[in-house]
Amino acid sequence: METRRLGGSGLTVPVVGMGTWRTFDVRGATAEADAARVVDAALESGAAFLDSSPMYGQAERVLGATLQGRRERALVATKLWTTDDADARAQAERALAWFGGRVELYQVHNLLAWPRRLSLLEALRDEGRVDALGATHYRADAFPELRRVMESGRITAVQVPYNPHEREVEHTILPLAAELDIGVVVMRPFGEGDLLRRAPGDTELEPFHAFGVRTWPQVLLKWILSDPRCHVAIPATSRPAHMAANAAAGEGPWFGADERSRVVRLASA
Repeated sequence: METRRLGGSGLTVPVVGMGTWRTFDVRGATAEADAARVVDAALESGAAFLDSSPMYGQAERVLGATLQGRRERALVATKLWTTDDADARAQAERALAWFGGRVELYQVHNLLAWPRRLSLLEALRDEGRVDALGATHYRADAFPELRRVMESGRITAVQVPYNPHEREVEHTILPLAAELDIGVVVMRPFGEGDLLRRAPGDTELEPFHAFGVRTWPQVLLKWILSDPRCHVAIPATSRPAHMAANAAAGEGPWFGADERSRVVRLASA
C-alpha cells in the first residue's frame, strides 16, 4: 500500500482507508464481530486509516471495540458534530476513551459551529491527545465556507466528496489545498453506491488491467488517487473481501490524463 503525507498534518497515511458510515452502526455480538472482521481485512491490507463520527450512530463505539489490543496499528479519524459546547466536550471525551486516549485526525463534521469546535480541538491538541485538525463538508454550496476555514490556518486536512460524478472540488478545494499544503481525505468515492449500479463490463475494464486494477470499484479508487492532491480515499464496506479488494487499488502505477478521461466517460454512460 502506498502512503502519502497528509499535507501539513504531520501524518503519513495509506492512500486507501475505510469509512464507517452506515456499515458500523450496529449492535449485538454477531454484528460487531462482523465489523471486526472488516477491520481485520483493513489492517492486514495496510488500509489502516479508519474514519468515523458521532453522526454515524454506534460507529465510533464499534470501531473502538474492534481496535482493542491493536490500537497502535491504526490511524483514527473522527469528528465533532454538535452546536452545543457541553455536548462537544462529551463527544470528544467519549471518542478519546473508545480510541485509547488519542485521535490522529479530529475533524469538525459539516462545519457545524466550526469556530468553537476548533477551539476545543486545539485545546485537545495542545494536551497531546489529538495530532491534527480538519474540517468536512459534503455539499458544494458549503465549499466557500470550507475555503474560509482552510484559509484560517487552523486546520491541516479537509474531507470532501470526489468521484467522476462529483467533481466540484476540482474548481476550488483541491487547488487551495495544494497551495496551502492541506491534506485531502476523499469521502463518497463511489457516489454513495450510485457509480456501482451500472458497472462497465470486463471488455471496457481491460485497458485498466495494466494499472493493477480489474474491478470497477478499484478503477474508481485509482481514478481519485491518480490526482496527487488527494491523499486518502475512505470507501465504506461491510464485507472483508471488498475491503481487501479496495486496498488493492492503493499501489501505482497511476492513471494519466487519458485513463482518467476514459473513466469519466464510462461513469457517464
